[in-house]
Amino acid sequence: MKLNNGIKIKYLGHSTFLFHTVEGKSLIIDPWIETNPACPDSARDIDALDMLLITHGHSDHTGDVISLAKKFKPQIACNFELSLWLGKKGVQNVNGMNKGGNITLEGLKVTMVNAFHSSSVVEGDSVLYGGEPCGYVVQFEDGFKVYHAGDTCIFGDMELIGELYRPDLALLPIGDLFTMGPEEASHACRLLDVKHVIPMHYGTFPPLTGTPERLSELTRDLGVEVLALKPGETLD
Repeated sequence: MKLNNGIKIKYLGHSTFLFHTVEGKSLIIDPWIETNPACPDSARDIDALDMLLITHGHSDHTGDVISLAKKFKPQIACNFELSLWLGKKGVQNVNGMNKGGNITLEGLKVTMVNAFHSSSVVEGDSVLYGGEPCGYVVQFEDGFKVYHAGDTCIFGDMELIGELYRPDLALLPIGDLFTMGPEEASHACRLLDVKHVIPMHYGTFPPLTGTPERLSELTRDLGVEVLALKPGETLD
Protein backbone atom coordinates (compact mmCIF):
# COMPACT_ATOMS: atom_id res chain seq x y z
CA MET A 1 0.00 0.00 0.00
CA LYS A 2 1.26 3.46 -0.85
CA LEU A 3 1.85 5.36 2.39
CA ASN A 4 -1.21 7.60 2.27
CA ASN A 5 -2.89 5.94 -0.73
CA GLY A 6 -3.98 9.17 -2.42
CA ILE A 7 -5.22 10.82 0.79
CA LYS A 8 -3.92 14.35 1.30
CA ILE A 9 -2.83 15.08 4.86
CA LYS A 10 -2.17 18.72 5.65
CA TYR A 11 -0.52 19.70 8.92
CA LEU A 12 -1.88 22.98 10.30
CA GLY A 13 0.47 23.11 13.28
CA HIS A 14 0.34 21.89 16.87
CA SER A 15 -2.09 18.91 16.76
CA THR A 16 -4.39 20.08 13.96
CA PHE A 17 -4.63 18.07 10.74
CA LEU A 18 -6.77 18.49 7.63
CA PHE A 19 -7.45 15.40 5.52
CA HIS A 20 -8.84 15.26 1.98
CA THR A 21 -10.01 11.76 1.08
CA VAL A 22 -9.96 10.05 -2.30
CA GLU A 23 -13.76 10.46 -2.40
CA GLY A 24 -13.49 14.23 -1.98
CA LYS A 25 -14.45 14.43 1.70
CA SER A 26 -12.64 16.69 4.16
CA LEU A 27 -11.89 16.00 7.82
CA ILE A 28 -10.22 18.08 10.52
CA ILE A 29 -8.93 16.65 13.79
CA ASP A 30 -8.56 19.06 16.73
CA PRO A 31 -9.35 22.34 14.95
CA TRP A 32 -7.18 25.14 16.31
CA ILE A 33 -6.44 27.44 13.41
CA GLU A 34 -7.19 31.15 13.75
CA THR A 35 -5.20 31.77 16.94
CA ASN A 36 -2.71 28.93 16.46
CA PRO A 37 0.71 30.64 16.31
CA ALA A 38 2.15 27.68 14.39
CA CYS A 39 -0.45 27.81 11.62
CA PRO A 40 0.71 29.94 8.67
CA ASP A 41 -1.69 32.53 7.28
CA SER A 42 -1.77 30.70 3.95
CA ALA A 43 -3.27 27.61 5.65
CA ARG A 44 -5.99 29.34 7.68
CA ASP A 45 -8.62 29.47 4.92
CA ILE A 46 -10.85 26.39 5.13
CA ASP A 47 -13.19 26.22 2.14
CA ALA A 48 -15.02 22.96 2.87
CA LEU A 49 -15.50 20.64 5.82
CA ASP A 50 -17.47 17.40 6.13
CA MET A 51 -16.21 15.98 9.44
CA LEU A 52 -14.66 17.14 12.72
CA LEU A 53 -13.06 15.00 15.42
CA ILE A 54 -12.17 16.37 18.86
CA THR A 55 -9.78 14.56 21.19
CA HIS A 56 -10.41 16.67 24.31
CA GLY A 57 -11.62 19.99 25.58
CA HIS A 58 -8.55 22.24 25.83
CA SER A 59 -8.62 25.40 23.74
CA ASP A 60 -5.53 24.42 21.74
CA HIS A 61 -7.63 21.53 20.35
CA THR A 62 -11.10 23.07 20.19
CA GLY A 63 -10.39 26.72 19.38
CA ASP A 64 -12.32 26.77 16.08
CA VAL A 65 -14.85 24.00 16.64
CA ILE A 66 -17.86 26.26 17.09
CA SER A 67 -17.08 28.66 14.25
CA LEU A 68 -16.31 25.86 11.77
CA ALA A 69 -19.32 23.84 12.89
CA LYS A 70 -21.72 26.71 12.39
CA LYS A 71 -20.21 27.64 9.02
CA PHE A 72 -20.05 24.17 7.43
CA LYS A 73 -22.35 22.01 9.61
CA PRO A 74 -20.01 18.99 9.47
CA GLN A 75 -20.57 15.71 11.25
CA ILE A 76 -18.76 15.92 14.60
CA ALA A 77 -17.50 13.16 16.87
CA CYS A 78 -16.34 13.80 20.44
CA ASN A 79 -16.83 12.46 23.93
CA PHE A 80 -20.30 12.61 25.45
CA GLU A 81 -19.60 15.54 27.79
CA LEU A 82 -18.25 17.74 25.01
CA SER A 83 -21.23 16.80 22.85
CA LEU A 84 -23.55 18.24 25.54
CA TRP A 85 -21.49 21.43 25.74
CA LEU A 86 -21.50 21.89 21.97
CA GLY A 87 -25.25 21.28 21.87
CA LYS A 88 -25.77 24.12 24.33
CA LYS A 89 -23.77 26.33 21.95
CA GLY A 90 -26.22 25.60 19.14
CA VAL A 91 -23.89 23.27 17.25
CA GLN A 92 -25.63 20.68 15.07
CA ASN A 93 -24.68 17.17 13.93
CA VAL A 94 -22.79 16.32 17.11
CA ASN A 95 -22.21 12.62 17.75
CA GLY A 96 -21.30 11.95 21.35
CA MET A 97 -19.47 8.67 21.89
CA ASN A 98 -17.02 7.00 24.22
CA LYS A 99 -13.87 4.92 24.21
CA GLY A 100 -14.08 1.64 22.36
CA GLY A 101 -17.02 2.86 20.32
CA ASN A 102 -17.21 3.07 16.54
CA ILE A 103 -19.12 5.40 14.27
CA THR A 104 -19.25 5.83 10.49
CA LEU A 105 -19.14 9.42 9.28
CA GLU A 106 -19.32 10.24 5.55
CA GLY A 107 -18.01 6.77 4.68
CA LEU A 108 -15.13 6.81 7.20
CA LYS A 109 -15.01 4.42 10.15
CA VAL A 110 -14.00 6.26 13.32
CA THR A 111 -12.95 4.41 16.48
CA MET A 112 -12.45 6.29 19.74
CA VAL A 113 -9.49 4.90 21.71
CA ASN A 114 -7.87 5.67 25.02
CA ALA A 115 -5.58 8.56 25.94
CA PHE A 116 -4.23 9.77 29.28
CA HIS A 117 -4.40 13.53 29.79
CA SER A 118 -6.88 16.05 31.20
CA SER A 119 -9.83 17.79 29.53
CA SER A 120 -11.71 20.98 30.32
CA VAL A 121 -13.56 23.92 28.79
CA VAL A 122 -13.13 27.48 30.06
CA GLU A 123 -16.34 29.52 30.30
CA GLY A 124 -15.60 33.01 31.61
CA ASP A 125 -14.14 32.53 35.08
CA SER A 126 -15.24 28.90 35.29
CA VAL A 127 -13.47 25.73 34.24
CA LEU A 128 -15.94 23.05 33.13
CA TYR A 129 -15.29 19.33 33.06
CA GLY A 130 -14.68 18.27 29.46
CA GLY A 131 -15.01 14.51 29.76
CA GLU A 132 -12.11 12.13 29.33
CA PRO A 133 -9.51 12.71 26.60
CA CYS A 134 -9.20 10.24 23.74
CA GLY A 135 -7.44 9.36 20.52
CA TYR A 136 -8.94 8.14 17.24
CA VAL A 137 -8.28 5.49 14.64
CA VAL A 138 -9.75 6.61 11.33
CA GLN A 139 -10.22 4.09 8.55
CA PHE A 140 -10.58 5.80 5.17
CA GLU A 141 -12.68 4.56 2.25
CA ASP A 142 -9.92 2.36 0.84
CA GLY A 143 -8.88 0.85 4.18
CA PHE A 144 -5.96 3.19 4.96
CA LYS A 145 -5.81 3.75 8.75
CA VAL A 146 -4.51 6.73 10.71
CA TYR A 147 -4.08 6.80 14.49
CA HIS A 148 -4.26 10.29 16.04
CA ALA A 149 -3.12 9.80 19.63
CA GLY A 150 -4.44 13.13 20.95
CA ASP A 151 -2.59 14.53 23.94
CA THR A 152 -1.28 11.60 25.94
CA CYS A 153 1.52 9.97 27.83
CA ILE A 154 2.71 6.56 26.73
CA PHE A 155 0.56 3.68 28.01
CA GLY A 156 0.89 -0.06 27.65
CA ASP A 157 -2.41 -0.56 25.83
CA MET A 158 -0.98 1.20 22.79
CA GLU A 159 0.13 -2.34 21.99
CA LEU A 160 -3.55 -3.33 21.82
CA ILE A 161 -4.28 -0.39 19.51
CA GLY A 162 -1.53 -1.69 17.23
CA GLU A 163 -2.80 -5.28 17.37
CA LEU A 164 -6.49 -4.47 16.93
CA TYR A 165 -6.42 -1.68 14.37
CA ARG A 166 -2.96 -1.92 12.73
CA PRO A 167 -2.65 1.76 11.77
CA ASP A 168 -0.63 2.56 8.66
CA LEU A 169 0.32 5.99 10.04
CA ALA A 170 0.50 7.35 13.59
CA LEU A 171 0.27 11.00 14.60
CA LEU A 172 2.09 11.20 17.94
CA PRO A 173 2.76 14.09 20.34
CA ILE A 174 6.44 14.59 21.11
CA GLY A 175 6.63 18.02 22.78
CA ASP A 176 7.13 16.84 26.38
CA LEU A 177 5.85 18.69 29.49
CA PHE A 178 2.12 18.24 28.67
CA THR A 179 2.46 15.02 26.62
CA MET A 180 5.00 12.40 25.66
CA GLY A 181 8.46 13.54 24.69
CA PRO A 182 10.56 11.82 22.01
CA GLU A 183 11.79 9.10 24.39
CA GLU A 184 8.27 8.04 25.33
CA ALA A 185 7.04 8.44 21.75
CA SER A 186 9.82 6.13 20.52
CA HIS A 187 8.52 3.42 22.85
CA ALA A 188 5.00 4.15 21.61
CA CYS A 189 6.25 3.31 18.11
CA ARG A 190 7.48 -0.04 19.43
CA LEU A 191 4.16 -0.81 21.10
CA LEU A 192 2.13 0.23 18.05
CA ASP A 193 4.49 -1.53 15.62
CA VAL A 194 3.97 1.37 13.23
CA LYS A 195 6.50 2.29 10.53
CA HIS A 196 5.35 5.80 9.60
CA VAL A 197 4.91 8.62 12.14
CA ILE A 198 4.06 12.30 11.89
CA PRO A 199 5.14 14.10 15.09
CA MET A 200 2.85 16.77 16.55
CA HIS A 201 2.31 18.97 19.60
CA TYR A 202 5.87 20.28 19.63
CA GLY A 203 7.56 23.63 19.01
CA THR A 204 4.37 25.70 19.24
CA PHE A 205 5.55 27.25 22.50
CA PRO A 206 9.08 27.31 24.01
CA PRO A 207 8.31 24.72 26.74
CA LEU A 208 7.41 22.11 24.10
CA THR A 209 11.01 21.09 23.55
CA GLY A 210 10.80 17.66 21.90
CA THR A 211 12.08 17.44 18.33
CA PRO A 212 11.47 15.14 15.34
CA GLU A 213 15.23 14.72 15.00
CA ARG A 214 15.44 13.17 18.44
CA LEU A 215 12.51 10.85 17.68
CA SER A 216 14.28 9.77 14.47
CA GLU A 217 17.43 8.96 16.41
CA LEU A 218 15.54 6.87 18.93
CA THR A 219 13.55 4.88 16.35
CA ARG A 220 16.28 4.30 13.76
CA ASP A 221 16.69 0.67 14.85
CA LEU A 222 12.96 0.11 14.24
CA GLY A 223 13.02 1.35 10.67
CA VAL A 224 10.44 4.03 11.51
CA GLU A 225 10.04 6.85 8.99
CA VAL A 226 9.50 10.11 10.89
CA LEU A 227 7.67 12.50 8.57
CA ALA A 228 8.30 15.93 10.10
CA LEU A 229 5.79 18.07 8.24
CA LYS A 230 6.13 21.81 8.55
CA PRO A 231 2.92 23.68 9.45
CA GLY A 232 1.08 24.28 6.19
CA GLU A 233 2.82 21.37 4.45
CA THR A 234 0.85 18.54 2.83
CA LEU A 235 1.72 14.86 2.64
CA ASP A 236 0.40 14.18 -0.86
